[in-house]
Amino acid sequence: MHTSTEQPHTYRLTIELVPSTCWFSNMRTKFPKRVWDAIRKEVYARYQHRCGICQDGSGRMNCHEIWHYDDETHVQRLDGFIALCDLCHHVKHIGLASILASKGQLDYEAVIHHFMRVNACSREDFERYREQAFQQWSERSAHQDQIVESEKKEGSTQ
Repeated sequence: MHTSTEQPHTYRLTIELVPSTCWFSNMRTKFPKRVWDAIRKEVYARYQHRCGICQDGSGRMNCHEIWHYDDETHVQRLDGFIALCDLCHHVKHIGLASILASKGQLDYEAVIHHFMRVNACSREDFERYREQAFQQWSERSAHQDQIVESEKKEGSTQ
């Protein structure tokens, strides 16, 4: 079984490209607003309003879903949530970050430099890793039968 956490290099900050078969499907849109607000506020409090990866606490936080992908059965499972700063969140969704940058809405180089700083790696390491992430995304996106599971109870952030 291959999961999204198995990488040739172990990076603190990773790219997590959502398979195209699951685009626009996230917990924020699945829960009523009051429930989602309670979940994200609980997550922010658990992380003491700091990024769960780079520890930055100076800006806006994002409640990021942690998914486990089983590439043999084509099932993805929600494993929890993490508080992320904007830059870490943009790295997680580097494909969307690229689109935003092409529209002049985001400094893509700042996102890349953040990845390199957090992971203490070179630009070449980043480029190689990004290529691997997009290859994995392409393989996962080829399966129209992607099944989404969640064992989370409403309001649970564990």
